[in-house]
Amino acid sequence: MRGGRGGTAVCAVPALLAALLTGCQGSSGALEDGPPGASAEGPTGRATAPGPGGHGAVFLAVDECSSFGRTSFTEVPCASERAAARVVARHDGAVRGGAPCPGTTDFVLHISAQDRTSDEDGDGAVPQGYACMRNLTPPHPGDPGGGGGPRTIVGDCVYGSGDGQVRETACDGEGEHKPGYKVTRTVDRRSQCPSSTALYVEVGGEKPVGCARRM
Repeated sequence: MRGGRGGTAVCAVPALLAALLTGCQGSSGALEDGPPGASAEGPTGRATAPGPGGHGAVFLAVDECSSFGRTSFTEVPCASERAAARVVARHDGAVRGGAPCPGTTDFVLHISAQDRTSDEDGDGAVPQGYACMRNLTPPHPGDPGGGGGPRTIVGDCVYGSGDGQVRETACDGEGEHKPGYKVTRTVDRRSQCPSSTALYVEVGGEKPVGCARRM
């Protein structure tokens, strides 16, 4: 489940057609619960709460670490040889409608609500939430041009995947798909993009429009 170079599906409009189109619908191929500012999530998984005596007062709090597993992730000390990724942001509730992860997040862990007779804060439950994760060692698909991660940010590259959608791919051309466009900046509205813009990419967040030039 380590972050790879799989593409993130996002909505895009060619610059020449923007005046004729009002917007795009949901991203084909995107996961059902992408965070605001993310069209889809990259590699994702479910987090498994530890038994009594966990490693922190809150399960997978900021700066705590997780291991990687085939179907689940567990909290482990960051100094452990099993530690593989660190929590860079942690939010309660569902991903959809929640706060966006930082731009260079490598992947997102979903934390299911769990009722237990004993837990780390003594209330007998782990609430629903999600953790934004960063790998402790490369690769970092969430980095600009890395070809993955839950958000499309400045420096990322995309290719057309059909039906008005684009997906992220590695800018160095080593991904499965050749990059066609590169996001050079994010702005509040399309009119603020430079004249070299060939594609508008819906990236969400505080500046929801990505200005992409043809490569």
